Amino acid sequence: QVQLVESGGGLVQPGGSLRLSCAASGSIFSISAMGWYRQAPGKQRELVARITSSGSTNYADSVKDRFTISRDNAKNTVYLQMNSLKPEDTAVYYCAAGIVLLTAGSGAQYWGQGTQVTVSS
Repeated sequence: QVQLVESGGGLVQPGGSLRLSCAASGSIFSISAMGWYRQAPGKQRELVARITSSGSTNYADSVKDRFTISRDNAKNTVYLQMNSLKPEDTAVYYCAAGIVLLTAGSGAQYWGQGTQVTVSS
């Protein structure tokens, strides 16, 4: 029905940058909020950044002023620009979106498969 496909993860040195993308496809009627979460080994999944359909954003304190979330509604895609990366940013990053299907009357949260981000020298 719906797929969220992430890309852009990889290995980067401390202080470097990466840009993650997540494209939603399928029988989509509308998308409300989209967001990025991350999960480091041995830790719970946490919200990194979130953006509403109108463009309002919120960030985890640990990434404020370093990460920027944006979206292209025409492409059903959300991005995460990550600058000044630190080793503690190492995690699997997941995108999520609130999606209403063409065949459904209410929305549900959908998740991507995750992409690994490793910050190491």
